[in-house]
Amino acid sequence: MIVKTRTEVPAVDWGNGTSFRLLVAKDNMGFAVAHTVVKAGSKSPLQYRNHLEACYCISGRGQVISDGVTHEIEPGVIYALDQHDEHFLIADPDADMELISVFNPPLQGHERHNLDADGYSEY
Repeated sequence: MIVKTRTEVPAVDWGNGTSFRLLVAKDNMGFAVAHTVVKAGSKSPLQYRNHLEACYCISGRGQVISDGVTHEIEPGVIYALDQHDEHFLIADPDADMELISVFNPPLQGHERHNLDADGYSEY
């Protein structure tokens, strides 16, 4: 059995927030789980070409935009990027948004985005 707390795992600055990688590839579960904090007021152009990702909102609010369609994100909403979708993740300006993110295949744990580059940041 694997038991961890958020305080036991390193915080990774992923570009516009912090990711606590609770389960990663070396845990041999076949998927990764992260507690992702998205900075209030941030807008991140993202794409996962090597992973599928699902995000479940546990606090805060924001939007995810893909193919010109905006979806409101709030606690209790899940979105899944099942086609390696290019998307913008936007946190409302008044508070951080917190997500539980699941990746398949699993992350190694050190990945971070380059949001200064043109286009969508990927890993």
